[in-house]
Amino acid sequence: MSARLSVNVNKVAVLRNSRGGHEPDVAAAAEACLRAGAHGITVHPRPDRRHIVAEDLPPLAALAARFDVELNVEGNPFAPPRPGYPGLLALCEGVRPAQVTLVPDDDGQLTSDHGFTFDGDLAPLAAQVAAFAALGCRVSLFVDAGVPGLERAAALGAERIEIYTGPYAEAFAAGDAGAALAACIDTARRAQAAGLGVNAGHDLSQANLGAFLAAVPGVQEVSIGHALVGEALYAGLDATVRGYLSVIDGAPPAPSPSPVL
Repeated sequence: MSARLSVNVNKVAVLRNSRGGHEPDVAAAAEACLRAGAHGITVHPRPDRRHIVAEDLPPLAALAARFDVELNVEGNPFAPPRPGYPGLLALCEGVRPAQVTLVPDDDGQLTSDHGFTFDGDLAPLAAQVAAFAALGCRVSLFVDAGVPGLERAAALGAERIEIYTGPYAEAFAAGDAGAALAACIDTARRAQAAGLGVNAGHDLSQANLGAFLAAVPGVQEVSIGHALVGEALYAGLDATVRGYLSVIDGAPPAPSPSPVL
């Protein structure tokens, strides 16, 4: 089966928050993506409320239920609660997403740029995985390609991993993706041998997604936001989502539209 496309709508929230108020409407943008055929919606509510905020989650969860698709909530399970951010577990208790992707990002981090490691004392992470699984959520762990000890993710109770594809995207743009792609292939195979499902995300685009999916075996879901929303500024959300779905189905990417100057 082809990979599923989960659209990350964080960047829509960034634009809204830059001005205040309610425009652009995050739920309306998510609905446009789902009407175009996206298989799910991803959000990453951060403690600093830089983009998606706690108040966004209930309407997005209702939207996902109405379209019978998955809501994927990303975040750092160890980030403590504070005003405006009750903590990742509390957020998920409220909306019960189909999937929670645990990410070890720091408060001041601009974007997620590294995954979990599987050395040292993993009991705290195992406890977090168990807490989210108890809510009925599938738990995925964000990991770097080639991370040692990946097989321990299954022992922690996770059902999937998400491969951090930022280095692959950077290498692809530089014209030399071979080593980065090989690391992703090896990571996917190791995960699957351990009984883990494989997701992927970060800096994937219409330009580099096809080569990634053609090479990396058994990818079940790709979470794409930054490039997709950027491309949609020129082509619109409907056409852009359909373009990604076409790439997933094996078609070559459409030429990127250029802004009219």
